[in-house]
Amino acid sequence: MKALFVLLLAQLCSASLVPEREKDPEYWRRQAQETLRNALRLQRLNQNVAKNLILFLGDGMGVSTVTAARILKGQLHGQGEESLLEMDKFPFVALAKTYNTNAQVPDSAGTATAYLCGVKANEGTLGVSAGVTRDRCNTTKGQEVTSILRWAKEAGKAVGIVTTTRVTHATPSAAYAHSANRDWYSDGEMPPDALEGGCKDIARQLVENIPDIEVILGGGRKYMYPRNVSDVEYPHEEKQRGTRLDGRNLVQAWREAKPRGKVAEYVWHRRGLLALNLTRVDFLLGDEIPIPTGMWNPAGQEEGRAGIVRLLSNLPGSSGGRIDHGHHEGKAKQALHEAVELDRAIGLATRLTSTQDTLSVVTADHSHVFTFGGYTPRGNPIFGLAPMQSDVDRKPFTSILYGNGPGYKIVAGERENVSAVDFAHADYQAQSAVPLRQETHGGEDVAVFARGPMAHLLHGVHEQNYIPHAMAYAACIGSNRGHCNAAARPATPLLLPFLGLLLLLLC
Repeated sequence: MKALFVLLLAQLCSASLVPEREKDPEYWRRQAQETLRNALRLQRLNQNVAKNLILFLGDGMGVSTVTAARILKGQLHGQGEESLLEMDKFPFVALAKTYNTNAQVPDSAGTATAYLCGVKANEGTLGVSAGVTRDRCNTTKGQEVTSILRWAKEAGKAVGIVTTTRVTHATPSAAYAHSANRDWYSDGEMPPDALEGGCKDIARQLVENIPDIEVILGGGRKYMYPRNVSDVEYPHEEKQRGTRLDGRNLVQAWREAKPRGKVAEYVWHRRGLLALNLTRVDFLLGDEIPIPTGMWNPAGQEEGRAGIVRLLSNLPGSSGGRIDHGHHEGKAKQALHEAVELDRAIGLATRLTSTQDTLSVVTADHSHVFTFGGYTPRGNPIFGLAPMQSDVDRKPFTSILYGNGPGYKIVAGERENVSAVDFAHADYQAQSAVPLRQETHGGEDVAVFARGPMAHLLHGVHEQNYIPHAMAYAACIGSNRGHCNAAARPATPLLLPFLGLLLLLLC
């Protein structure tokens, strides 16, 4: 009886939260008609050649995360369910099937190979075909596949990778590396047989495989330095010390690989980045720094590398990559705030570019077993309680829950009573059905949002590896160039991984 009363009370509260305008049927009819008019305008397809390509990758940003992030964004600005994310405003939306060639529920390496290299692969492998078995170096030779970043470089374009995680993380590294194991960050993490077999670590490949990437912003500098070398920022922290066994300083190697006369700058803190005159920088390597906003001058949207450096260097830094980390830890608050930050970066890039010459794509590598429900009323705090108690154990529960993960807790033989804990805390781990130290990915499709030239090519349900082929077609790079003519405007792709990429974009 008590549960029924709580449910009725919730329904009454929900009715009081309905805005007056929404009680008028004409409000919804007008809204639908406007949406219809906008849809009809899309029949005039934008078939321009894309001068710029921007790929925003929210690592682990499944559809349930997108929806919850939309509500969070609205509630942060005094709105709610009716609010829009920047990605919601993109006119074309598709679904991507994320399975790996040997996995129903994928990992970030196999998926990165798909949406960057255009080829599906086995879980845990990077930039190689499904002929490569994880951990087996001797299966790699001849199975390497190239990414859209390389296709752009081969066409003489400028490119960049921006991520809020390690630049050697699985999500961005498929852009430049070929590895039988996503965890081979430096040679210090590789087994003897892989080193003896001639396989290269991922950090080394970042410097050697495509040495002329204009912008690289991300973390993980310890993999660039010799073993036990103290970190410049955290000299007393052992876990931050260099890990390389070959004694190489890859930051120095990165500088030395640049052509004579070109300016290559390495920065490792925000102050150093702000001090740069980016119009005079040809190559930029930034490590473990918060990326500042406000450095772009809208009046100076000149073409060429200086403008590209500006754009790549000024997307908000806390974007995308750590959505995945928050979910794995069962910390939904962290994951959703990261998704909102990614959306801010998307909004900034949207304001700085034109749909006439820039194809922007927003997607995810995979989903998570994250959900929210419980018949919550309109306006219920996204991190709040459901308006009802369980009719089995008579305890309250939060709207947000996980299928598995570290939030599984039994107290005195029963499910933990969440009303006795601070479930609104940033570090709160939402309850899960199955106990695991780390929550797992989900296997459902992910959304693909597209805006700009040839955005209509992303429609319906696709295999994930289709994404870079469609983007390359739009920019007249890679193998699909038969539709391009000599008069077409040349493309200058930007590849932004928001892991985030930032992969980005993909970063």
